[in-house]
Amino acid sequence: MFTGSHVILYSQDAEADRAFLRDVIGFPHVDAGGGWLIFKLPPAEVAVHPTDGEPKHEFYLMCDDLDATLARLGERGAEVTRPVAEAPWGRLTAVRLPSGAELPLYQPLHPVAHDL
Repeated sequence: MFTGSHVILYSQDAEADRAFLRDVIGFPHVDAGGGWLIFKLPPAEVAVHPTDGEPKHEFYLMCDDLDATLARLGERGAEVTRPVAEAPWGRLTAVRLPSGAELPLYQPLHPVAHDL
C-alpha cells in the first residue's frame, strides 16, 4: 500500500541544512530542481507515545553505535549539543544543524521494527 514516508524539516536556513545533510551526515540525494535536495533515509519506523500535552511529532536518526557515529560526525565538523542520555530503552543526543536547530540521534536498545 505505502511505498515510503516523506519527512519534512522546516529550517530558517534550508540551504545550509541541506548541505549539512549532504556533506556531514552523508545522505544520498536527488536534486528535485534548483538545488532542492531530497534525501534518501535509512529504513524507518514509527511509534505512538501517550501524552497529556498537545500532540506533536519528533524525528530522530537512529544508529547502531552512538559513540562511533558521534566520532565520525565530529570528524566532519558536527557539534554535539547535549550530553548522551542513557535510558534502559536507548541512548540519545543531538547535533546542531547550521540553522541552529537540533537533529536528535538515537541508539535504540530495544527490538526495532525496521528489520522486519
